[in-house]
Amino acid sequence: MNALLVWPKLPLTYCGYEYILPIVGKKSANIPLGILTVAAMLPKNWNIKFIDTNVSELKLMDILSVDAVFISAMLIQKKSVEDIIRLANKYKKPVIMGGPYATACYKEIKGVKHFILGEAENNLPEFLNDLKKGLPKPIYKNDKKPDLEKIPPPLPRLDLINPDDYLCTSIQYSRGCPFHCEFCDVVEMLGHKPRTKSIERMLAEFNHLYSYGWRGNVFIVDDNFIGNKLKAVKLLPYIIDWQKRHKYPFDLFTEVSMNVVEDGELLRLMREAGFGSLFMGIETPNKKALKGIGKTQNLRRDSLEVIRTVQNAGMEVIGSFIVGFDDDDYSIFQQQMQFIQESGIPLALVGMLTALPGTRLFKRLKKEGRLLLRDSSGISMNLKLNFEPKMGYDNLLNGYKILIKELYSPKLYFKRCLSLFDNLKSNGQARKFKLEYIKILYRVLKTQIFSPYGLHYLQYLIVALLTKPKFFTEIFRLGLEYHHIYTITNNILK
Repeated sequence: MNALLVWPKLPLTYCGYEYILPIVGKKSANIPLGILTVAAMLPKNWNIKFIDTNVSELKLMDILSVDAVFISAMLIQKKSVEDIIRLANKYKKPVIMGGPYATACYKEIKGVKHFILGEAENNLPEFLNDLKKGLPKPIYKNDKKPDLEKIPPPLPRLDLINPDDYLCTSIQYSRGCPFHCEFCDVVEMLGHKPRTKSIERMLAEFNHLYSYGWRGNVFIVDDNFIGNKLKAVKLLPYIIDWQKRHKYPFDLFTEVSMNVVEDGELLRLMREAGFGSLFMGIETPNKKALKGIGKTQNLRRDSLEVIRTVQNAGMEVIGSFIVGFDDDDYSIFQQQMQFIQESGIPLALVGMLTALPGTRLFKRLKKEGRLLLRDSSGISMNLKLNFEPKMGYDNLLNGYKILIKELYSPKLYFKRCLSLFDNLKSNGQARKFKLEYIKILYRVLKTQIFSPYGLHYLQYLIVALLTKPKFFTEIFRLGLEYHHIYTITNNILK
């Protein structure tokens, strides 16, 4: 079998860093961990070609030279998926598709010959066995959750990519989340019970990345790294030991729930392990809305207190915020603005609520007759909604535009950066300045000083470098990230 594995194009998002990738000499933000892991599950005697369309163009010859096209995708890659399927269909190449988008929406996707739904460890082996017999079925679906400790997925095929093309690489430790937020599709696909890999396996994955020469950003892509807090606490000392023995080659970050602050030892271990930032679903300062969506874990403590505790422990908080809940009225935009500014979170990622297929929110809104057919991609950036909000469609849209215009203004963004440096009481294993940064630094300064926000940027640099020189690398990193935020926000508003 000559197989082509394709990772579809990602749309422009705040998390994609598309506007700063050329400045730092990269082509894409993250390696596509899922499909590279699937590649390692395919038969050894297959000839496998992999194309990440975010890095290189999918050409006609790529399609013509293979027997089948395999696609894995998320919902936000919908448009690119359709283009790839159309091309494969045109030249009579069978398409095999899996991943979150296929799992949630396979009934709506046309042109796919075989769907591998759910987690690949359950369904891919059966498909491969049937394919070998010449009797593959259209759909393979098994909702059983694999035990990642007893039967972990294989190590990803990093040999299929050029790691230098990417800003960040990824490792997965666990799947599933103990919480049940109404708008989230994680528990619908991966379950409530967090399943983790063994300590030995995690160290093997660290060694795997290290052996390929990777140094720098490593995203532990769990939807909630501390879903099983006891196991996370047991794992962290081993990561600390590994990092120390290898002189801290990895700058770690991950996603956690806000109960991370309930264990001071956990925070200390995470910082010592090399975690520099934590992504948290803060969502809203509106307590009634939090209760309404079932995100009661965010009601246990004051949200600002949680953020400050993490920052005081030496880690940056990257916050996810949402507007458009049923319990929001037009005052939510000003509430979000005030809360985020006070929190000192530079990278506050605000989006409009989307009803993702398969979620309790989607089912409820469908029952209430409030679903719209205008958009189902899950992308706030296109300023479209797929449901009728209680505050009104136009009110939500206009309020969101006003919010991001103010929130991502240079004056307020750089003010939040300075607040963050004040709050970081310990910088622990801070990112070290490397010689290769010098060339990048020249491009950064050239780009930003002569930008429309150049004066604000210079003022920020002078104040930050004079008052917080120990955060030298972070000062320039957060400054550079603003270039992407500024550019994409202007594009949205236009």
